[in-house]
Amino acid sequence: MAQPRLNLPAIDASLRAVQQVFERINGTLSTPRDALTDEVRANMMAGYRFVDEALGHGLDPFRFGNSRWLLELNALVLCGSDEARRREFAPHIAVTARDFYGQEGAGIAALAEWLKGHRGDDVWNRAAGAYIQILSHPQLFVEGNHRAGVLIVSLLLAREGHPPFVLSVANARSYFEPSTLAKETRMHGLDALIELPRLRRRFAQLLRCSVDPAHLLPAMRR
Repeated sequence: MAQPRLNLPAIDASLRAVQQVFERINGTLSTPRDALTDEVRANMMAGYRFVDEALGHGLDPFRFGNSRWLLELNALVLCGSDEARRREFAPHIAVTARDFYGQEGAGIAALAEWLKGHRGDDVWNRAAGAYIQILSHPQLFVEGNHRAGVLIVSLLLAREGHPPFVLSVANARSYFEPSTLAKETRMHGLDALIELPRLRRRFAQLLRCSVDPAHLLPAMRR
């Protein structure tokens, strides 16, 4: 079966380009973001490599028994794979896992249920909806929801043959603004009826317009 794979050097080049002008981009945002440091970029690339490996193995993180893949993805974007950093982050990782599985009406159970209920949506709307679910309150992870969310979106898109979502100079502002709004929106109540659908449509349109075919390698057969 043909398997799409990520063009990791091209993805890294795009993130490096954003780094070069990040201060200027940040100055245009309604809510400034933390700097895109070398460490953040390196951890994101570790995440994209993890996504690429999942694509190679045909892994579906939302199938029963695979949810720990999502926790590992979050750990990668926060502290990479360095053992010393992992020991330092161990209490945080434990709290994240507790909330990931234990939040009533939220956590992985709510995200998996949302995806199950939207199986008939096209991949752009399904990926956008998953991202907004991850960011809206209460968030899926204690920290790192934006970065892990981008990688989960990338896996959902690439599994259906589309390029991953990668931050670029062209799409950075269009990505950061709705992401900030999603973080400030509640998953339940009136927001769920009015604001979240609006944000999903906005983000789905961003995905359609800004993914780059250069970030996906030609399908490889195993």
